[in-house]
Amino acid sequence: MAQNREITADIVLIDIINFSKLDSRQQLEIISFLTRSYRKVIEKMLSHSEIVLETFTMGFIPTGDGFYCILSPKYKDYGVILGLSFNHFSDQIAKMFPYFHGIRIAVHTGGVNQFRDILGHKNFIGDGLNDCARYLELKDFTISTVMVSDAAYSNLKSFLAKRKDYEELLHRREFKHSDAYIFKDKHGMTKRGYLVWMRKSGIITPPKYKF
Repeated sequence: MAQNREITADIVLIDIINFSKLDSRQQLEIISFLTRSYRKVIEKMLSHSEIVLETFTMGFIPTGDGFYCILSPKYKDYGVILGLSFNHFSDQIAKMFPYFHGIRIAVHTGGVNQFRDILGHKNFIGDGLNDCARYLELKDFTISTVMVSDAAYSNLKSFLAKRKDYEELLHRREFKHSDAYIFKDKHGMTKRGYLVWMRKSGIITPPKYKF
């Protein structure tokens, strides 16, 4: 049965560029490698911070050409930094698969509901997932950037105000952001967000203690 309580969480959406143009063998190869590799990246990040995966994330949802990563509520302010870390790793994947054209990443803070699917597995639905996907519709989306919603960006600023060590780290990595983009999605709803990137990319581990 669906759980009635809506959970507000950071949602990171990974979308493989031109996935539908690959043949079935390439699709299977790249989605299998991407999913497996990103899980290992997360586990390696968490090992440095002494955090278990089940504490950091509520779950992953495959989309066919990518996946959603839903963070636990206490890491609600960390989604943008995770998206930037995911973006760095995509550059390494491109060196292994010549047909891989990169990924697009969106980050949004929104509501999700947890339920058990027909096989009894944990799954999620909610406006937060749908809204996150809408941010990939931005026409000016460029490679090596992450598109973040206004809500996710506001949470990042709150996190950095509390964690000056992370603020300094992003400064050293030359964190940049665009001016606000305001656009209408395919349903005619107005969205506001920012493109963010680091000139010196890398993987940034989450906080060691609860913040």
